Amino acid sequence: MEHINKYIEENKDRFLEELFGLIRIPSISSIKSHKPDMYRAAEYLKELLLKSGADKAEVFETEGNPVTYAEKIIDPALPTVLVYSHMDVMPVDPIEKWNSDPFQPEIRDGKIFARGADDDKGQGMMHAKAFELMVKTNTLPCNVKFMIEGEEEIGSPNLGHWCAANKDMLKADVILVSDTSMIARDTPSITTGLRGLAYWQVEVTGPNKDLHSGIFGGSVANPINVLSKMITQMVDEQGKVTIPGFYDDVLEVSAKERELLGRAPFNEEAYKKAIDVEELAGEEGYTPSERTGIRPSFDVCGIWGGYTGEGAKTVLPSKAFAKISSRLVPNQNHEKIAVLFKNHFESIAPKSVKVEVTSLHGGQGYVCPIDIPAYQAAEKAYQDTYGKRPVPIRSGGSIPIISTFEEVLGIKTVLMGFGLEADAIHSPNENYPLEQFFNGIRTLPLFYKYFAEMSK
Repeated sequence: MEHINKYIEENKDRFLEELFGLIRIPSISSIKSHKPDMYRAAEYLKELLLKSGADKAEVFETEGNPVTYAEKIIDPALPTVLVYSHMDVMPVDPIEKWNSDPFQPEIRDGKIFARGADDDKGQGMMHAKAFELMVKTNTLPCNVKFMIEGEEEIGSPNLGHWCAANKDMLKADVILVSDTSMIARDTPSITTGLRGLAYWQVEVTGPNKDLHSGIFGGSVANPINVLSKMITQMVDEQGKVTIPGFYDDVLEVSAKERELLGRAPFNEEAYKKAIDVEELAGEEGYTPSERTGIRPSFDVCGIWGGYTGEGAKTVLPSKAFAKISSRLVPNQNHEKIAVLFKNHFESIAPKSVKVEVTSLHGGQGYVCPIDIPAYQAAEKAYQDTYGKRPVPIRSGGSIPIISTFEEVLGIKTVLMGFGLEADAIHSPNENYPLEQFFNGIRTLPLFYKYFAEMSK
């Protein structure tokens, strides 16, 4: 551990500046005009990994955004760790809510503030710098490969095909990912489950053009009113999703496992205070942690239509739109759920409007066994850094490509996240504590050490 701390202390300023260089590239995958930025980020990472000690690195084309691949093979007989991260970030809107330029990182109160500071440029950079540390101190105990994609924030539509086409190159014993969070800065945890995702856009059309709300209001159906009413029918008063067949394949968690998951510390009052709400909501019969970890959910992510500019305009709009997502649990198939929702939502529409549902993207849930060597190596690594055994948790979030890795490459993934709930990922003023960034670089080499020892 002494050599790890020494190397970090000697190089910490450079580590941060290299991270900031990546953050300054506005690699927003969901906005087409940022396509050139995706290539800038890919090339930046290629050069960074070569300087960090990779034997070779290359930027690969896909049907969408590029993938940066790098590797260092010290001995084919040794185990191989495949590191996955993503270079793309979420849009920054609403920009007026940011306290600083989202692509000009600033350090305030011991935290890095910028888009991608945590998700996933900061956490991805930890792996590159931990790799460099091991190479430069001659302590790398196994082979390492890097796969850094540019489409995670839009559902990784092309990475699965790229993986299938490069299966031999990607052969490994485990996939290591830091794109999740810990319970608290002094309470390490390992994410053992991720929810799946189904995501749609809905378009409701009424009259063939916008109408005067005084002349036509009360006689012609308003698409925004109709859409709002349809949405309210999707979840009942008990918090259950009303789509027929939605729960048919839900894997019910046993009472014993619920008791184990319940051991994770959770302060409901602090949770409510952090997000400034007086009361929580959700499916009856489950705790807040269970609602986000082992149960599916249904949410409207955006809704718009009509006039939203300054002042008043008395209009009955022709169209209304919504973006809707559903987080899924193991055994729920996102493609099946996508069809169930489309059929149900279109069936409950009144004849006064036309409804079109388009599936945008989705992915399966994932569960990691806690008895495999890679998980146990991660457990020991966290314990060395934080002085306590990490708690296994199931995350409410989704990383759709993780289940694809298992399906296409046949490799299990261990999720060693260092983010915190307060990091505001996907939101204005995203941030990442310096302490967590450097603790990640400190912990990851220990994972490699223990994993190599356990794999002998």
